[in-house]
Amino acid sequence: MTIPTTIPTTIPTTIPTTVTTVDYHTAGEPFRIVTGGVPDIPGATVLERRANAASAAASADHVRRLLCHEPRGHADMYGCFLVPPDDPGAHLGVLFWHKDGYSTACGHGTIALGVHAVREGLVEAASDGETDVVIDVPSGRVTARVRRAGGRVTAVTFVNVPSYVVARGVEAAGVKVDVAYGGAIYASVPAAAVGLKVGPEHLTELIAWGRRIKADLAGHPAARHPGDDRLSGVYGVIFHEELDGEPGYARQRNVTVFADGEVDRSPCGSGTAARLALLHEDGLRDPLVHESVVGTTFLGRVTGVTGAGVIPEIEGMAYRTGRHSFELDPDDPLGTGFTLR
Repeated sequence: MTIPTTIPTTIPTTIPTTVTTVDYHTAGEPFRIVTGGVPDIPGATVLERRANAASAAASADHVRRLLCHEPRGHADMYGCFLVPPDDPGAHLGVLFWHKDGYSTACGHGTIALGVHAVREGLVEAASDGETDVVIDVPSGRVTARVRRAGGRVTAVTFVNVPSYVVARGVEAAGVKVDVAYGGAIYASVPAAAVGLKVGPEHLTELIAWGRRIKADLAGHPAARHPGDDRLSGVYGVIFHEELDGEPGYARQRNVTVFADGEVDRSPCGSGTAARLALLHEDGLRDPLVHESVVGTTFLGRVTGVTGAGVIPEIEGMAYRTGRHSFELDPDDPLGTGFTLR
């Protein structure tokens, strides 16, 4: 059998033989935080470090592959490298990654980082009340507002960068999509527009549609970030449908297909921010209960409006799933691994 991927014939000597992580899930979506074994990633800012880490020759990128690819990961794995913040105004800097590279934003990861920072003592927090964990990500400075009661973390609110509508009714792959920015650029389309519903039984078709729509938007003016081209490109396609909500709340179900056919098991934090920007422009003022393809939820709301866009706050929770020490045997012919999708 030929494995459909590129397997390195040699392993760079700069890759550490052991990498340690603490793993979480946020509303069902994995998040692997690397705690040891990452080579230094140069750069004066988080955004610069993202570009340097993404270099094919970067030792850190081989670590990403090691942790994302099989047999240590899978096609939908997600995680991060912790790096210094841009300045002392933040507690942490972070580079988010997946099997295909590095994202500019990650709401579910920010929620997990808030839990991690408080539980591991990276940020001092009282046993009761809220503590802000301030994090520099490639798209800007965000906050994980961690709520504790009796020493237990009970919820985290992700306060995102300003989010805004980019374009409406853009033609892509034969359907019309709305494009919005929530730290990354997303195309939104009702699932019914492609003849589907948001559910596991339609996942294969939704992935195929997501890939087609994203490919059709490559190079489109709506995929360009107006201020920094390093943030350009449609990152994900959000398929959504309306649900009955409780009085005073809107409710939608979504699935986000991001990168190259990856599926977000959570309601997608930065994607929820993009949806809130669209819904706010449509006149929605109620909080949004945003449900994922596996039935988990985030609670999103717009808490302010600025010249740069709306300020979204998205509440969720992350849970630690394990601590790991991954090894790379220099004699292993699979090297940093492979993917089947």
